[in-house]
Amino acid sequence: MKYGFVKVAAATPEIRVADPAYNARQIVSLIREAAEAGVQLLVFPELCITGYTCGDLFNQRVLTEGAEKALETIISATKSLKMLVFVGLPFMVGGALYNCAAVVSAGNVLALIPKTYLPNYGEFYERRNFVPFRGVRQTVVWHGKEIPFGIDILFCDRTQKNFKVAAEICEDLWVSLPPSSKHCLAGACIVANLSASNETAGKAEYRRLLVRSQSAKTISGYIYADAGEGESTTDLVFAGHNIIAENGAILSENNLISGGLIVSEIDVDKLAFERNRVHTADLSDQPYDYLRVEFDGGASCGELTRKVSAYPFVPDGDASVSERAELILTMQAAGLKKRLKHTGSSCAVLGISGGLDSALALLVTVRAFSEWKQSRKNIVAVTMPCFGTTEKTLQNSLKLMSALGVTAQTVSIRDTVLQHFKDISHDESQKNITYENAQARVRTLVLMDIANERNGLVIGTGDLSELALGWATYNGDHMSMYGVNASVPKTLVKHLISHEAKRLGGEIETILTDILNTEISPELLPPECGQIVQKTEELVGPYELHDFYLYYALRWGFPPEKILYLAEIAFQGAYKTETLVHWLKNFYKRFFAQQFKRSCLPDGVKVGSVSLSPRGDWRMPSDAVARLWLERLENRTKE
Repeated sequence: MKYGFVKVAAATPEIRVADPAYNARQIVSLIREAAEAGVQLLVFPELCITGYTCGDLFNQRVLTEGAEKALETIISATKSLKMLVFVGLPFMVGGALYNCAAVVSAGNVLALIPKTYLPNYGEFYERRNFVPFRGVRQTVVWHGKEIPFGIDILFCDRTQKNFKVAAEICEDLWVSLPPSSKHCLAGACIVANLSASNETAGKAEYRRLLVRSQSAKTISGYIYADAGEGESTTDLVFAGHNIIAENGAILSENNLISGGLIVSEIDVDKLAFERNRVHTADLSDQPYDYLRVEFDGGASCGELTRKVSAYPFVPDGDASVSERAELILTMQAAGLKKRLKHTGSSCAVLGISGGLDSALALLVTVRAFSEWKQSRKNIVAVTMPCFGTTEKTLQNSLKLMSALGVTAQTVSIRDTVLQHFKDISHDESQKNITYENAQARVRTLVLMDIANERNGLVIGTGDLSELALGWATYNGDHMSMYGVNASVPKTLVKHLISHEAKRLGGEIETILTDILNTEISPELLPPECGQIVQKTEELVGPYELHDFYLYYALRWGFPPEKILYLAEIAFQGAYKTETLVHWLKNFYKRFFAQQFKRSCLPDGVKVGSVSLSPRGDWRMPSDAVARLWLERLENRTKE
């Protein structure tokens, strides 16, 4: 699969305890099923060739020899496949029995990985039958061929540079310092865990937490393959709890006691980017001497199965959205409260347009004053009607200010702007950029002067999406004394307002709902028949697309062609490819051309993983050009 995605799977075969030949047939069946799905990396459970619950039968050479013979069957089944397979079996080395993962590809055993930590508590007594690996890497003979035996081995795809895999076995994950931590420091982007974790009440939640946590700490993909109900039920039940995770997020998980195959795609390029960003991939000071074994993982067939959200800045699920919204609003309010207290300001001054951003800024300011235990009358909300102001937005502004109990002030700027046109000899019939921006700059002048008059701060209302596109008037709405929405993208603005509307209820909810349903517009051109004519998303493009592009371009550093590929999946049925390409080109052009506005932004609280603050997350020269990015996108569309 293109763009750094590796199709992976965890499989739980239906087994019979101590019947390696039968088990091998079940494993081969799942290998073939995985191959049809285009899987490049497949992980089976611990000791699945024999069954984990064989007990003292592990001491019988009949069983271990049967396991080796069964492995031959599995190896033979992979001869024509470009797939890396991890499968568990007992294996004797130097007179000691080890719990191992056999690593198989294209009809060969590439290595044997022994288990490091053996549980010997509660229902577990592995040390009765197995030896923990505490030695150094060596070679063993498998059918006349020397193969590596040890844990410090990386399996590296010949063509996909970040497709690098290492393995640990069950208990290895549950200890304080799992081998996978060292594996990932040595360069592994994916960890395979062959497991046999029996089920008890509440254990699945803890197991899920372990997998998510380890994948997050190591910035890796993690494939956890668990033994299933074919194991002996003498004292235990095994649920076959398979999990595929990536950097703390679960991509795929099966229902307990279901077995079979789960498939997803791990984005190894994304993981490599994140490691480079936080410098955990700098191995210059790491002494780890790992053996690198090459394999051919081939190219995955089929479509991407992992979910690609069209709204990456907004969490999934009503409960998650509500919880996240409350946290973000609290953070915004806390930042503003600190700035007001530190500067000794007696009031906050905001321009209220009847649109989304100013509504959110006002709601945040009200929260800040409530937490500060200050009167809302010290919030001065100013509406400044001019040529483009519609009656609807003006009335929504006035209603919202009244309902929230702040000090409302109306300052018509029409005469001031007309006088300014005379001063600079601008013909008011020429509705050009001067006509538009003069209004925005006069509004800022009004707010600044009111703030000076009242010993207050001007609270900025512009959001992250506008900053990315440069959709702000330089030294107009671009400027403030503190920007509470500076790291909130437009798609999230809507959810935050919706959350506050439901929380506050009553008249405020009605007003905010009407604001949410109003066209996004700077209202700098005269309306027609009382309706907004200057619609932002018709001019710069849909904000849902730009937020999608912004997230993947900045947070993950994806190239344009990969962003387009994901957008085609996320917005399938909503936008044609040519529309996605058009606005993606527009995004890059505007993003590069408008950096000079972002280089002198006022302070503003960071609430998410993406920020454009020149003092924090994003440092970019104002004269950088977009040519390379546009060429990559152009080449993608020609394919």
